[in-house]
Amino acid sequence: MKNYERLKGMVAAVFTPMDKNGEVNYAAIDRYADWIASTAINGVFVCGTTGEFSSLTMDERNEILARWVRACKKRFKVIAHVGSNCQKESIALARYAQELGVDATASIAPSFFKPGSVKDLIDFFSPIAAAAPDLPFYYYNMPAMTGVSLPVEVFLQEGKKRIPNLAGTKFTHNNLMEMEVCLTLEDGRFEVLHGYDEILISGLAMGAVAGIGSTYNYIPQIYDGIFNAMKKNDLQTAQKLQQKSIETVEVIIKYGGGVRGGKAIMNLIGIECGDCRSPIKALEKEEQIALENDLSRIGFPDFQ
Repeated sequence: MKNYERLKGMVAAVFTPMDKNGEVNYAAIDRYADWIASTAINGVFVCGTTGEFSSLTMDERNEILARWVRACKKRFKVIAHVGSNCQKESIALARYAQELGVDATASIAPSFFKPGSVKDLIDFFSPIAAAAPDLPFYYYNMPAMTGVSLPVEVFLQEGKKRIPNLAGTKFTHNNLMEMEVCLTLEDGRFEVLHGYDEILISGLAMGAVAGIGSTYNYIPQIYDGIFNAMKKNDLQTAQKLQQKSIETVEVIIKYGGGVRGGKAIMNLIGIECGDCRSPIKALEKEEQIALENDLSRIGFPDFQ
């Protein structure tokens, strides 16, 4: 891996802006990137779950990534999610990501035909990671979405033998015991990127130093405060801020989850993301009003 640096702090799992016709609004990424650069966010995770990767074509994913690389202007890191149920597609996406000069690649496990063992998962990922050999590769572990619940620590140990650029895992799971095992594996050899925003303090307490999350996009000040408070061992402040995060997550769950509700919030703060692509339906006018009322009730975005 060339110029490898471990990730630290916040990496925003970015949304894919859409226009009224459900087409990708590439131009909106420029302003979006400026917003990211104005915050304490250190990187973006492009075309992941939050970015609706499974609803995008390969050409769209490549162009979205290219636009983020141009728009970031080296102000923050760009991680390309290249996961797909089709291994050949993932290989092509990873190869192009390296050509663009991104900082890392990551891939979720295939979720239709699923790997039945750690070896199967390594077999699937090996050529994908090899297509971008100069870049660190992260296993995006999200069993709630993929249905793949293989032991991550075994994947890391065995996977490193065949995937030289395996850097770690995006750990989007609430099995904190498994997370701790991964963090301490081989004296901290692997990066473990925290993936559940609403329990960030738990991951940081266990030793994580970076997280990838969707709600970082619109309340980065809350998570920056959590990172700073935990560094100072100020648990009381961290807990208060985490509660604000939880209240926000409770609201987005009420309105369809992190992608649907999150996009609506981005639009509210002035970062044009539009609606989600089908089959995720757009918010009705009544829902939009109710969402705004719920956010006001919890003090969003200033949380006074």
